[in-house]
Amino acid sequence: MTTQTILVTGGAGFIGSNFIHMLAEERGDWRVINFDALTYAGNLENLRAVEGWDGYQFVKGDVSSEADVMAALKACGDGPLSVVHMAAESHVDRSILSGLPFVQANVVGTQVLLDACRARGVERFVHVSTDEVYGSLGEEGFFTETTPLAPNSPYSASKASSDLFVRAAFHTHGFPACITRCSNNYGPYQFPEKLIPLVIANAQEDKDLPIYGDGMYVRDWLYVRDHCEAILAVLEKGVPGEVYNIGGNNEVPNLELVKEVLAILGKPESLITFVADRPGHDRRYAIDAGKMRDELGWEPRYEFSKALPLTVEWYTSQVEWLQQVRTGAYRDYYDTQYASRTNAP
Repeated sequence: MTTQTILVTGGAGFIGSNFIHMLAEERGDWRVINFDALTYAGNLENLRAVEGWDGYQFVKGDVSSEADVMAALKACGDGPLSVVHMAAESHVDRSILSGLPFVQANVVGTQVLLDACRARGVERFVHVSTDEVYGSLGEEGFFTETTPLAPNSPYSASKASSDLFVRAAFHTHGFPACITRCSNNYGPYQFPEKLIPLVIANAQEDKDLPIYGDGMYVRDWLYVRDHCEAILAVLEKGVPGEVYNIGGNNEVPNLELVKEVLAILGKPESLITFVADRPGHDRRYAIDAGKMRDELGWEPRYEFSKALPLTVEWYTSQVEWLQQVRTGAYRDYYDTQYASRTNAP
């Protein structure tokens, strides 16, 4: 890999903003173009700390719009270019209400981006996906890269479809793409509709904490910085056409996770309430990340017992950030900081 210019789609989201923070720290001589539509989960406040970095540029646009994608690629210049594709609609509950936005963003958007990147001749392309494309596990076993795809929600079906379009681009056109599939992420800047930040925010206000079903749905929890380092490893060392599973080796039932967060906050378990289960709720996810370890030398560095308290501490100390997200005030940041600039779309 020779490129030092990288286009990150969805860079204002949870994982994307953490990824850009990491690049600023570890690849400070790179040029990074953040391409994001700023839908409800896209928050430029997440990236205030890197706005002074000379290598950073934001381009607003929709990944499913050919014109917007071409504008983003134009902003990247004519030299060698790599792409990390994170832009996606990702909330299962929202997909149950309507799957169409997920098809548009995740399937159509991925294909539009693939076509444009093939024409541009990008050097590397990493498609960031999810372990949810594999469906649900029983009480034993792990997802491997050869586990058949069996998505059970409109969200995971849209991500599985996008994975297959990336696979087809490699096999049909020799497109230099890799696919990563990660387990549940946690850490700073996560939108508070997700479990951990939602529990923290509600518990601080002594509000009820709704838990689906019996609360014994098991997820493998991956600290977001570990995930970002894994993506970088795939970008720099991954083999085109390959799939790489990324997991945290931390299987925890949702109910136990909520209780741990409450213990850290010093809040009572009486805040927990059980609500009707979500349709099609997958019982267990667990990742075998041996391929990442054996072929790319990556392993998670953050222990759950230490990273969860760090995460809770971050949210409890970021009162202004959390308040702006919960009130919607964060949406004004683009208008006040970017829209008047000459390079704004």
